[in-house]
Amino acid sequence: MAAKHEEVGLSNDDLLKMYETMLTARRVDERMWLLNRSGKIPFVISCQGQEAAQVGAAFALDNTKDYIAPYYRDLGVVLHFGMTPKDLMLSAFAKAEDPNSGGRQMPGHFGQKKNRILTGSSPVTTQLPHAVGVALAGKMKKQDFITFNTLGEGSSNQGDFHEGLNFAGVHKLPVITMVENNKYAISVPFERQVASKNVSDRAASYGMPGVTIDGNDPIEVYKHVKEAADRARRGEGPSLIETVSERMTAHSSDDDHRQYRSADELAAQKEKDPILTFGAYLKEHNIMDDQLEKEINDRIMAIVNEATDYAENAAYAEPEHALKYVYAEGGNE
Repeated sequence: MAAKHEEVGLSNDDLLKMYETMLTARRVDERMWLLNRSGKIPFVISCQGQEAAQVGAAFALDNTKDYIAPYYRDLGVVLHFGMTPKDLMLSAFAKAEDPNSGGRQMPGHFGQKKNRILTGSSPVTTQLPHAVGVALAGKMKKQDFITFNTLGEGSSNQGDFHEGLNFAGVHKLPVITMVENNKYAISVPFERQVASKNVSDRAASYGMPGVTIDGNDPIEVYKHVKEAADRARRGEGPSLIETVSERMTAHSSDDDHRQYRSADELAAQKEKDPILTFGAYLKEHNIMDDQLEKEINDRIMAIVNEATDYAENAAYAEPEHALKYVYAEGGNE
């Protein structure tokens, strides 16, 4: 009997690359928390617990031509699409070389033209209509790409969610919307946010398929996002995918989730940690052993250390650059 990853066409090498991307996201995130708590960077908003959903989905896309409109937790997605730990650290330190905004924005506001990462903004869910609009442009120009956007389950109650999905459904656009349901919208639990059993139940209203899946399993996420991507490329329209996983940290470095989550709940989350469960899967299928795991981790930590040192020592933007890209400038700029 074929292993689960073989059934969906993933090789052992594919799985190791997925694991490495997941682990890179985790180690970058952990480093940012240390930097924040030591007073070196002002803010962190975590991907911890959602790496499997992010990386499983990203690997099902074509990172040489597809467009992504990620939300603020999506370290795993943007790493697969070409952002580097150095890029992410430059953003965390708000340095001039930050590729997202030149140090103007908070961390998690991703945007990088060369890698087709659509610029996000602080109001949640605004990236969904943008992704739909880019998909419409691609369809009108008969260009061969799809768009992929993500958001949290709390964001699925915003008007942009419904307007964007309805427009995508009416025009059968090649766009995938993935709701990363981590069960909390800051401190508000899912059942106080959404009346339906699942966010994916709403898909039928907009004429598209919807599915709710285990966000702790990157292979399962890969399978469903790949199916949605294939549908979109065939001209069969949009899809809504809901991944259910854990938010293993507070909402952000400005939040204390112990005020609204029990110690038992926080302890139980650790058993679902996708870094541990996916690592166990790789070992079970003799794809990774303890030595290879250590080699991967050591290599990633060296990259994270180098990225941290570089970003901490990099220059801040010049004060006069605050108005750059805001008002029209003369000359050839």
